[in-house]
Amino acid sequence: MLSVTTYDIEPLQQNLEALLEPFGGMTHFVKKGDRVLLKPNLLTGSRPTKECTTRPELIYCVAKMVQAAGGDPFLGDSPAFGSARGVAESNGLLEWAEKANLPIVEMHGKRYPLNSQDFDHFLISKEAMEADVVINLPKVKNHVQLTLTLGVKNLFGCVPGKMKAWWHMEAGKDRQRFGSMLVETAKAISPELTIIDGIIAHAGNGPANGEPKALGVLAASNNVFALDRALLEVLNVDPDLIPTIVESKRLGLCPKLAQIKFPLMQPADLQVTDWQLPEKLMPIDFGAPRVLRSTFKHLYIRFIKEPMAAYATRSVSR
Repeated sequence: MLSVTTYDIEPLQQNLEALLEPFGGMTHFVKKGDRVLLKPNLLTGSRPTKECTTRPELIYCVAKMVQAAGGDPFLGDSPAFGSARGVAESNGLLEWAEKANLPIVEMHGKRYPLNSQDFDHFLISKEAMEADVVINLPKVKNHVQLTLTLGVKNLFGCVPGKMKAWWHMEAGKDRQRFGSMLVETAKAISPELTIIDGIIAHAGNGPANGEPKALGVLAASNNVFALDRALLEVLNVDPDLIPTIVESKRLGLCPKLAQIKFPLMQPADLQVTDWQLPEKLMPIDFGAPRVLRSTFKHLYIRFIKEPMAAYATRSVSR
């Protein structure tokens, strides 16, 4: 963990290098020729000033570090509405991706068996499962259904398309089961590295309707469950309030706080006492009408609205 207050490229790059130095740098995770998935939190392109998505500057710097280590990075996500490229263009990420020669790919599902007592098979992005290295780039923010979304929840974006909405309908009536599903997804993907963007976080009624909050935290770990647990100490949030923490502890995946090593700064050095959780939690479950509306909205944006906008842009440029 480090105290970081700016997204300016040069100091951000230096801070990222310092953050990874205890691991041996990016070359500890990425070898020459590795195909490296960068998995940010894209969510939506409609609220870029709300700081509810991973900042493009952070993604740019990580992509350059992967390239310097000899890796071949690409960016992938499955936003709630529209395509990864469409959302990236809307929130200003596309220009940074182009500057870094970072391809943006869409997620395509494939069924994978799980070593789990509660779940058999998951439909998970084959781009994530078949990458040589996965670097998880979540945002510190609240979530009106799950209280907080950190590293584990961010990997739910590797469930392609509108399968996420169907999971809300299938498992959302049971908070424990939904948390377990998120943990099993993270376990299956097993990111080699998670770097969480908490420089400016998203407090209040997230994941999109809250407000920016300067938190000043940049943190990384090779254990996404340990990183999420450590962030709760920074935010001064009770672990029993967070389903993914409760379930990762139950499944023996989340270490105790005393077992987590902090080679740079301790959580207590960065702790805030005024973090505002959502005012009121909403049900996790989606009814069938909402799932259908959500699915049609996603398809409309992905296959009608975005192509028409791209066509209009090309016509004007001519």
